[in-house]
Amino acid sequence: MHIVWDISLVFQAYFICTPSAQAITSKLHDGWWAYKDVVQGSFVPVPSFWGLVNTAWNLCAMGKRQSPVDIETSHMIFDPYLTPLRRNTGGRKMGGTMYNTGKHVSLRPDKAHLVNISGGPLGYSYRLEEVRLHFGSEDAHGSEHLLNGQGFPGESITTQDLYANYTEAARSPHGIAVVSIFIKISENSNAFLNRMLNRDTITRINYKHDAYLLLGLNIADLYPDTTRYITYEGSITIPPCYETSTWILINKPIYVTQMQMHSLRLLSQNEPYKIFMSMSDNTRPTQALLQRCIRTNINFSKQGRDCPNNRALRPQYRVNQWLLK
Repeated sequence: MHIVWDISLVFQAYFICTPSAQAITSKLHDGWWAYKDVVQGSFVPVPSFWGLVNTAWNLCAMGKRQSPVDIETSHMIFDPYLTPLRRNTGGRKMGGTMYNTGKHVSLRPDKAHLVNISGGPLGYSYRLEEVRLHFGSEDAHGSEHLLNGQGFPGESITTQDLYANYTEAARSPHGIAVVSIFIKISENSNAFLNRMLNRDTITRINYKHDAYLLLGLNIADLYPDTTRYITYEGSITIPPCYETSTWILINKPIYVTQMQMHSLRLLSQNEPYKIFMSMSDNTRPTQALLQRCIRTNINFSKQGRDCPNNRALRPQYRVNQWLLK
């Protein structure tokens, strides 16, 4: 079975601290959590402990709408009322600062240049807040979401927020729209990612807390040429795992070169005076789907560019009865 899902990097952005967690606010600001074990000799909670070490993070362990998930095509439901996403850039390019946060490559746009996203499953217009990259140490894994059990080298996630003030938005659990694009390795690179990952840029953020200003970015270059996507209700994928995210996974990949992927794997999650640890494998394991629906605007009854193997796909998308209850 073939779907146009050649994707392998994910961008995702969340910086959240909750009023109820004042006792450990400093630890939250210092990033007191990790994706994998550290070697400095001190305990830093990995994903399996996120929901156990802090009561403000209990959704990480007890939540019923957690992300990421393994997208099983047999659970997808065609929704004819899902309209295409709309991007409004005001006809201008944007600037942004790229950071090595120690856990992600993060691009945060200049607030003077508004980029709004609406349409699709979104009831409001959301403001672009961050582009974030997830990637693996090997090409077979690196995306947070899986497709029928298959991982990709990375995933690009853009987060959109209802709040105009990002600092205040980060302090409250509220609705977030997350657009996810799998990324695959190819000889050619996506135009937007090429600006972020070319040698002159990526080498400016080798270590934690490094930052570099980029100008003249066209966010439209990031998105592949398709109106097809799938969507489900889930959570942010870092502590405190708030279940307030509408996920939109684009049904086409974007690409980076093998050299650019290698450059990502050479980024350190530590400061230069500490032992080198690659930022790669910065992914949370998939979570149980439970009773959630996965909707899509891909019409499986029609042969088209996004669904070339229509004959094989059609029987895979029958709605299970429990989804309709």
